[in-house]
Amino acid sequence: MRKLYWGVAAAALLSISNNSFADEAAKDAPSVQDKVVVTGTYLSNEKFSGTKTLTPIIDVPQSLSVIGADAIFEHGFTNMGDITRYAPGVTAGQGEGHRDQISIRGQNTTADFFLDGLRDDVQYFRPLYNIEQVEILRGSNAMIFGRGGGGGVVNRATKKPDLEKSFNSITAGVDTFGEYSVALDSNLPTSENDGFRINALVESFQNHRDVFEGDRYAINPTYLNELSDKTSLLLSYEYVNDDRGVDRGVPSEDLDGDGVFAPVAGFRDTFFGSADQNFTTLEAHIVRARVDHEFNDNLTWNTTAQYARYDKLYQNLYSSGINTTATDIAGGLDANTVQLDGYKDSTDRRNFILQSNLVSHFNTGLLGHIFLVGAEIADQQTSNARFDNVFASTGTDKAAFDLSFPLQISEFSFSKPVRTRDSEVQVTSAYVQDQIDIGDHVKVIAGLRFDQFDITADDIFNGDVFSRSDEEVSPRVGLIYKPAENISAYASYSKSFLPRSGDQFLTLSDSTSKLDPEEFINQEIGLKWDITPVLSLTTAYFQLDRDTTEIADNGEDQRIVTTETKGFEVQLGGQITDQWNLNVGYSNLDSTVPNGNRAGQVPENTFSLWNRYDVTQALGFGLGVVYQDEQFVNSDNKVLIPDYTRVDAAVFYKLQNGVQLQMNLENLLDEDYFPDAHSNTNISTGAPLNARFTVKAPF
Repeated sequence: MRKLYWGVAAAALLSISNNSFADEAAKDAPSVQDKVVVTGTYLSNEKFSGTKTLTPIIDVPQSLSVIGADAIFEHGFTNMGDITRYAPGVTAGQGEGHRDQISIRGQNTTADFFLDGLRDDVQYFRPLYNIEQVEILRGSNAMIFGRGGGGGVVNRATKKPDLEKSFNSITAGVDTFGEYSVALDSNLPTSENDGFRINALVESFQNHRDVFEGDRYAINPTYLNELSDKTSLLLSYEYVNDDRGVDRGVPSEDLDGDGVFAPVAGFRDTFFGSADQNFTTLEAHIVRARVDHEFNDNLTWNTTAQYARYDKLYQNLYSSGINTTATDIAGGLDANTVQLDGYKDSTDRRNFILQSNLVSHFNTGLLGHIFLVGAEIADQQTSNARFDNVFASTGTDKAAFDLSFPLQISEFSFSKPVRTRDSEVQVTSAYVQDQIDIGDHVKVIAGLRFDQFDITADDIFNGDVFSRSDEEVSPRVGLIYKPAENISAYASYSKSFLPRSGDQFLTLSDSTSKLDPEEFINQEIGLKWDITPVLSLTTAYFQLDRDTTEIADNGEDQRIVTTETKGFEVQLGGQITDQWNLNVGYSNLDSTVPNGNRAGQVPENTFSLWNRYDVTQALGFGLGVVYQDEQFVNSDNKVLIPDYTRVDAAVFYKLQNGVQLQMNLENLLDEDYFPDAHSNTNISTGAPLNARFTVKAPF
């Protein structure tokens, strides 16, 4: 187990940030005919999508993080927000309490999520029960992934059948809030050439917030058939059902009267909503088929087809203002009251994606090439509706209530639709990339992607239909210099684009339908150094500019930089001694908007540290520290969230029969803190000291 634990740590720590665990490190590059698996410093194009080719991470001119299944288990991670704490340059957002939302290099997104390299962009909380590893790629990524991804993307690689052996395990956990989960991982080869794997999850949600609860269950059967020694077929189906409360945190208040607002204190556990009517439901079906074929030792091909359907509903009341003083606010709220607002929103989305890649290895004179050519077509259809809540006491969507515990909320209902809209997005893409070896010390990666992006948005409520078609070319080029096999220095340039219909592609207007897409340009230099086979130091410095097209008074287009982010990222990680593993990460982000204000939800400094020390082969301890600098909620810089330092700890024990026992302690010093936010009046509170107990048992 220790070799398993450290082997992939050495691999992923070649990147700027890493927490991945897998098999022993490989020393020599595999040829194209080698079996495509995770082996040390090499990650397959199924499980690592930075280049869509089998490439050592040290040869990827990009900052990235890889968090493996064992690291997810060790840290006690249960959601995507947990993972971002140990990825430099990435922070979690609140997501209005019903979705994953993150900021990568100062770019906020709800849509730059992928599943096995295919787009997974609907708004929901993504489970981790069936995940082999999570890949976070920083910098503009349109050349590989298409539109969006201006600050980076997150790809979840799912577990696949293993045809070599049978295994079964159950993982069960419970925490001191009463939240619990049970996960199954069962792998069964049915012959030498085919086999099944089933991952399943049942969990019940509880936390420190009053009346918050929910549940989720999911199942993901997969089937792998090696049709021949050259061809394989992978079939996968995932069903997710999620029903939970929607919690949008606490409001902010200017208690000192100096114009600087801060999250209201003393309401860490108070739920500013309706216990019965704040909820979100999701039902997702994701079906996928992939074929891999090897024509010869130097030419391979894969094609994946995916159909996904997501039915999503959320409704909520949330705080829109508060007055905790004994004095009425002139023209505002009465003393000791909170104002609530609310609405209901439904989304029905269907995605079809077909992607194909051809990879060739060849030489031209003294130059070695790994040449990729690929294509993708996608069709996305979405129906969305919005309903306002109406309080009986006011006849509007807003009302003030006395601060009580819990809140005594008067009768309310939801209106007829105030917004209904359908949208259809069709994308046709083609891309090429060449990885060129120039002698023993220089490598070049260069690629171009062409996207034909068409959107039609039908505003049914207002009777308007708008459409737009964009043709965009997204380049990527990287230069890598390797003075030694274990050191690489790189410089890279990449560009991405985002149509003006928003990252969920739901709406257009008369004005936005006339505007060119936003552009993201990332320039980066970095160093990756394997100090030893199991200890690495990595750094990156970058500048990321996001600009947009506006129409000037003279009617001509003009480009305006909307955010400029300059940053530095560094991480030291791996095995210090036979017993001690260390990961230390730091990022510094300077992100500004045109008026000089700081960009919203971008802390200037973040720091993470995780130690694991194994006293014996059976007993180990973990200690972690996470620091997040102060940050403004929005670019208006009106509400400042204070910085915080959180200390976590863990104890691990492995029985002789293979059963693993684990206790994770979160917020060991019981710090009051605010980890993330959505708006100036919706700020999340951090949980107090709590513990999670986990058992993982093979059978």
